[in-house]
Amino acid sequence: MPVTAEDLDAAAAVLNAAFEPVIDRDWSTVTGTGELNAYRTAEHIGDCLLAYAAQLLSCVTDRYVGYETALLPDATAVDALDFIVTSAGMLAAIVHRLGPEARGWHPSGVADPEGFAGMGVVEILVHGEDMARGLGVRLDPPADVCARALERMFPDVTVDAEPWTALLWATDRVELPGRPNQAGWRWRGAPAGE
Repeated sequence: MPVTAEDLDAAAAVLNAAFEPVIDRDWSTVTGTGELNAYRTAEHIGDCLLAYAAQLLSCVTDRYVGYETALLPDATAVDALDFIVTSAGMLAAIVHRLGPEARGWHPSGVADPEGFAGMGVVEILVHGEDMARGLGVRLDPPADVCARALERMFPDVTVDAEPWTALLWATDRVELPGRPNQAGWRWRGAPAGE
């Protein structure tokens, strides 16, 4: 089954439910992804989701559309969470609107709506997990959403693990016994055969 707009909605709902209880905390003081704190990681997620929507809607297939989005200087954690959820909704609307023939540029391959939906799900869940660890909360995404995103974005990954753990391993967030780490991982943006 393909990754869909509904999968983006589900991923955003999981993130929203996990972070609402810690919305009153200062997200700039806890870790997020790499060098970014949780607040800047939230900004990164929202920016990526809007960029994916723009790429897909513009049908530009040879470069990124030249803009980026950011939270305002006085934005709060509430605003950061709203930015992610709203951006996910906008990408979902574009994915839902366009047919499977639509394409947009991404460095991992010119992608179709399913590819951008998969990228969005991975951005939300994996960077969301980075934030969750810093904020001391737990993400619990649906196994079927993780399985579809893993199959679409990492078609060569076959591991004996539940889908959420497998997705985290494919993006170098967890180790699996007897399996190499995935430092330098890349997903496949282009549809199979393209």
